[in-house]
Amino acid sequence: MPAPTKARLFSRAGALALAAALLLPALPAHAEAGFRAWIAGFEKTAVANGVSRDTYRRVFAGVDTPDPDVLEKARFQPEFQDTMWDYLDNRVNEESVAEGRQMLQRYKPWLDRIEKRFGVDRTVLLAIWSMESNYGRILERPDVMKSVPQALATLAYKDPRRAKFARTQLIAALKIVQAGHATPQTLTGSWAGAMGHTQFIPTSYQLYAVDMDGNGHPDIWRSVPDALATAANLLAKNGWQGGRTWGYEVQVPAGAGSLGKGNRSIAEWQKLGVRRVAGRAFPSGAETARLFQPAGPNGPSFLLTKNFSVIKRYNNADKYALAVGHLADRIAGGGDFAGSWPRGYEPLSMTERYEVQQRLTQHGLYDGKIDGKIGSGSKVAITAYQRRAGVEEDGNASKALLDLLRRH
Repeated sequence: MPAPTKARLFSRAGALALAAALLLPALPAHAEAGFRAWIAGFEKTAVANGVSRDTYRRVFAGVDTPDPDVLEKARFQPEFQDTMWDYLDNRVNEESVAEGRQMLQRYKPWLDRIEKRFGVDRTVLLAIWSMESNYGRILERPDVMKSVPQALATLAYKDPRRAKFARTQLIAALKIVQAGHATPQTLTGSWAGAMGHTQFIPTSYQLYAVDMDGNGHPDIWRSVPDALATAANLLAKNGWQGGRTWGYEVQVPAGAGSLGKGNRSIAEWQKLGVRRVAGRAFPSGAETARLFQPAGPNGPSFLLTKNFSVIKRYNNADKYALAVGHLADRIAGGGDFAGSWPRGYEPLSMTERYEVQQRLTQHGLYDGKIDGKIGSGSKVAITAYQRRAGVEEDGNASKALLDLLRRH
């Protein structure tokens, strides 16, 4: 990012606003009329797909403008691509683990029933809840939550890349209202239509939604038992193996890492010299797994089982699945990985990351949320501070950075 003309840099929110200004031309005067015409025209398609005219018109009553924030978020490209350790630091930390353990106790009776019914480990469900909505906190933020019909109609109308997806999801969302599971006012979600505590898109809700609390409606927005059971149902129907883990952290001898990503039995990996860390034994030599070294041979290594792939049915990213698995293990009482990530710097605790953001704010370089999560806005501010201080501009929230901030 070029040096600012004023003493203040953009946080991620500021970067998003700038992206909107640069990427989104002002809507012409006829834009609203065009959007209204699109809504009127799509009614025929919705009706042909089983949505009643009454439902359609109730849902879109008063919706006559596209949501520019939806288009802004759809087009925004982050300046920084998280490394594996940055991604994990922001999602598996003292706070997310401690709250997960609290939820483990608070919802124990429900988790007992969900685990018995679906065979999915309760801590995995809690980890997904944390990852998807920060244990429901996202649902309380009006700056994040959108009207799902308006958001999807906006994408269908204005975003050619997502138009087909948005039309399909919009019809599914309308059917959720038609079935009485939500009202036009309570059908809220992300800019892309992901809904509730566990962030299901409308078609996935139709496939997997569970009325766990027995009130007649699968309510993933207000019922934590329904949301967690819905996540469990997705994992179970996609092949979750009860009583088994997502993977094992291992030590890999030289040369074994070059054997590729194919599946081998645990016994075969052991013959190649692969061992669990801390001298622990594998439960079964017959289980199959693939080797995963996300940071290469100089970082932690893992043997991943089928359940890791099942987690990816929720979000098809290795980073996501590793974070879910690791957070689940930490909530269950496990510790951090034995191996160290090749960061090249000494990392900070969650409390220290709060302090970094506070001090950057005092320097007029950061105006984002003080949450201890080092995202693109924090990295922009760190880089600007490093430039001002005349040190290497690596954007990392390190002990060296905090020491420098404390001295100035």
